[in-house]
Amino acid sequence: MTEYFIQAFIYLLAAVVAVPLAKRLGLGSVLGYLVAGVVIGPVTGLVGQEAATIQHFAEFGVVMMLFLVGMELDPKSLWAMRVRLLGLGGLQVVLTSAAGMAIAWWLGLPWQTAVTVGLIFSLSSTAIVLQTLNEKGLSKTEGGRGAFSVLLFQDIAVIPMLAVIPLLAVSGLAAVGAADAEHHGSFNLVADLPGWAHGLVVIGAVAAVIVGGHYLSRPLFRYVVQSGMREVFTAMALMLVIGIAALMSVVNLSPALGAFLAGVVLANSEFRHELEANIEPFKGLLLGLFFITVGAGINFDVLSAQWGTVLTLGLLVIVVKAAVLLLLAQLFGLRGRDGWLFTLGLAQAGEFGFVLLTYSMQNRVIPTDIAQILSLVVALSMFLTPLLFIAYDRLILPRYREARNEQREADAIEEQAPVIVAGVGRFGQIVCRLLRANNIPIVALDLALDQIENLRRINIKSYFGDASRSDLLETAGIANARLLVVAIDDRERAVTLVHHVKQHFPGVWILARAFDRGHGYDLRDAGADDVVSETYHSALELGGQALTAFGVHPLRARQMTWAFVNNEKAHEAELREAWKDIESGISFSPRYGELFMKLEDTLSEVMKQEWQPPRREEVPLWAPPEGGGR
Repeated sequence: MTEYFIQAFIYLLAAVVAVPLAKRLGLGSVLGYLVAGVVIGPVTGLVGQEAATIQHFAEFGVVMMLFLVGMELDPKSLWAMRVRLLGLGGLQVVLTSAAGMAIAWWLGLPWQTAVTVGLIFSLSSTAIVLQTLNEKGLSKTEGGRGAFSVLLFQDIAVIPMLAVIPLLAVSGLAAVGAADAEHHGSFNLVADLPGWAHGLVVIGAVAAVIVGGHYLSRPLFRYVVQSGMREVFTAMALMLVIGIAALMSVVNLSPALGAFLAGVVLANSEFRHELEANIEPFKGLLLGLFFITVGAGINFDVLSAQWGTVLTLGLLVIVVKAAVLLLLAQLFGLRGRDGWLFTLGLAQAGEFGFVLLTYSMQNRVIPTDIAQILSLVVALSMFLTPLLFIAYDRLILPRYREARNEQREADAIEEQAPVIVAGVGRFGQIVCRLLRANNIPIVALDLALDQIENLRRINIKSYFGDASRSDLLETAGIANARLLVVAIDDRERAVTLVHHVKQHFPGVWILARAFDRGHGYDLRDAGADDVVSETYHSALELGGQALTAFGVHPLRARQMTWAFVNNEKAHEAELREAWKDIESGISFSPRYGELFMKLEDTLSEVMKQEWQPPRREEVPLWAPPEGGGR
C-alpha cells in the first residue's frame, strides 16, 4: 500500500510542478503533462512498468471527454454538420490512410501491415486538440469546428478499424499479449456468436443506450436528486459513464463511441449542466494522467538506437497529414487562419494509435519491433502538437492580422468633432449611441469593419483605422477635441494611447474603459481623468437586484450600492497599495486581508443605519454618488 501512495504522490507532484510552468511559458497544459511524464519516467526512473497499466486506466479520461462533447450537441446539430462530418472527416481518413499505407508499403512492410499503419496514422489526438482549442478559445471558430468534425468522424471510424484489423493477420507472425487478450475475451458477450447474432447484440446495446438515456435516465436522476446528497449524484454520473463503457466493451464496440452517443442523448436533459460539473474534474485529471503515462512510457533504449528513424517518421507523419489537411481545407472553404488552424491542429497521430498498435500486435498484424518504433512516432507527433499551436499563435495569426490591416488602409477622415471615441465594440458603441441621442457630434475609430458599418447605419461618423496612430488622431481633430473616450480592447495600446494624448494634448479630457482594477491604475498613471471598469457598475446593478430579490426596498438597495461605491472611494489609496501586493504575487498578504476587513466593517455600519422610504415627490430621477460629479 505504501508503494501505491508514493507512486500516486510522484504522479501528482509532477503534474502540479510541470503544468503551471508550461502554461506560464505559453506551452499549454498537454505539453506540460508529457514533459512531466518524461522526467519521472525515462529521465529519473521514479516510475516504471506500472505506467503502461495506469495508461489503460487513464484512457477512460478520453471516454469521459467524449461523453461531455456529446452533451454539447444534439441530434439536430449533428444532422446540420453532416456535410463536414462525412465529407471532410471521411475524406481525411481515406486520403491519410492511403498516403500512410503507400509510404509503409514503399518501406517494405507487408501490405496487411501497411494498411494497418495507414489506419493508425489517419487518426489525430482528440484529447490534445479539443483541450487545446478550448484553452485558447478557438473551438467556436470555423477552423475549430472543422477540426471537431474530423475528430468526431475519426472516433466513429475506430469501430470499423477494430473490426478490420483481425482480418489482416500476417501468416507466421506470433501474437503478442494473446493470453491477456483471451483473458479479456472472457468478458466478451459476442466472441462465440455467429455473425447475425453478433449484429443483433450490437444493435441491442446501442438501442439500450439510446432508449435508456432518453426514458430511464430522468426518473433515475430525479430519484437521486431527491436524496439531497451531492456525492450520490457524482457517484451516479460516474456509474452512468462507466456502465456505458462496460456495455460497449462486452459487445466489442468502442467505449468512447458509446459514451459520446449517451452524451448526445442527454444533451437536452435538464440535468445536463449538473452532470458536466460532476464529471469535468475526473475527466481533466484522467486526461492529464494519460498524457503523463505517455511520456513515462517512452522507451529510451529504442529511441536512442533508432532516433533517426523515429524523428524522420515523426516529421513525415506531420508533413503528410498537413498536406492532406491543407488540401481539404481549401476544398471545403477553410482558408486563411482557419485553414491553418485546421491543418496544424490535426497534423499529429492520436491516443487511439496506442490502442490500435496493441490490438494489432495481439492479432498478429504488426511485429513487436515495428510496433515499438511506431509507438515512439505517435508519442513524438503528440509531443510536437503544442509546438504547432504555438507556431500558429506566433507565426500565422500575426501574419494574417498584418495582411488584413494592409489590405485596407485607414479611411480618410473628412470631419472633426469635439468627442473622439477610440474603439466601438460592445462597450464603446453604447457610449456612441448615448452621445448621438443627445446630438453631441462624435468621431469614432476602430479596426473592426462590422462595428464601423453598424454605427454608420445610425448616422454616426465612423472610420476604419487604428486609434493609437498619432496621425489619425490629429486628422480626427484631437488638438481641438474636448473629450477622448478610450474603449479599445488591447490593454497596452489603451495605456499607450492615453499617455500619448496627455503628453501632447493635455487639455483633452480622457475617459477610459478598464478591464480590471490593475488596468485602471495603469490608465490613471498614464493620465486618464476618469476610469470606469467594464464590469464594476454592472456588478453593482446585479448586486442591487439581488438585495431587492431578498425583500430590500429598491431605493434602499440603490442607496446601499452607492454606499459601497463611496466606501471604496474613501479607501482608494489603500486599495491601490493592496493591489501592488497582488501584482507581486502576495495575494494573501496581511495588509490585503486587514484592509478588506476594514472595508467590510465600515460598510456594515452604513447598512445598519435606519432608513425610511421617501415620499414620491422627494425621489430624484437620478443622483450621482457623493463626489462622483465633475
